[in-house]
Amino acid sequence: MFLVVGLGNPGDQYAGTRHNIGFMAVDDIVRRHSFGPWRAKYQGLLTEGDIGGERVLALKPMTFMNNSGRSVGECARFYKIPPENVIILHDELELPPGKLRLKQGGGHAGHNGLRDIDAHYGNDTWRVRLGIGRPHDKALVHNWVLSNFAKADQEWLETFLDAVARNFRLIVKGDHAGFMNRVSLATQPPRPKKEKPPVGPEQEKDA
Repeated sequence: MFLVVGLGNPGDQYAGTRHNIGFMAVDDIVRRHSFGPWRAKYQGLLTEGDIGGERVLALKPMTFMNNSGRSVGECARFYKIPPENVIILHDELELPPGKLRLKQGGGHAGHNGLRDIDAHYGNDTWRVRLGIGRPHDKALVHNWVLSNFAKADQEWLETFLDAVARNFRLIVKGDHAGFMNRVSLATQPPRPKKEKPPVGPEQEKDA
């Protein structure tokens, strides 16, 4: 059994913010794989389904980002899910928009949601770091993560989240490198087609 956790803040005012990309990603996974309805449990919203023949629980903590660990720890301990089967999806300032990294364990790098999960449950979980980029000025970071994605972001965001959901079964199967490669390929801009050189008058005579 796996536990997939999307990090974010509850409430309509936060629904479209960069900090909530974890919620957005888990919502797309749930839709793509036809999970059941969300239920209020373990200080969050919980649903379950099947991905690649494995039972998977999906959780969105409703504790606000800074207290995410309470919900994650409670749920994981109840179902006796080991940390290596817990997958956290969260926003990442240090990656460009639409880029992704997957790794197990490591530090929280100042992310308050991960910090609280580390404190209440441990840091051996898998982390799917979803790039949102960072503003040029460090003083603007707080407003940046709590502001909505711009309209211009919607095209890459939809493609990115769809690729994460469509290829998520590879994580469940243990093919972590394959997952990252598939998402990377899906989110690359299409290569421009090579145009044939124009045919000159002399070439037309020879043809």
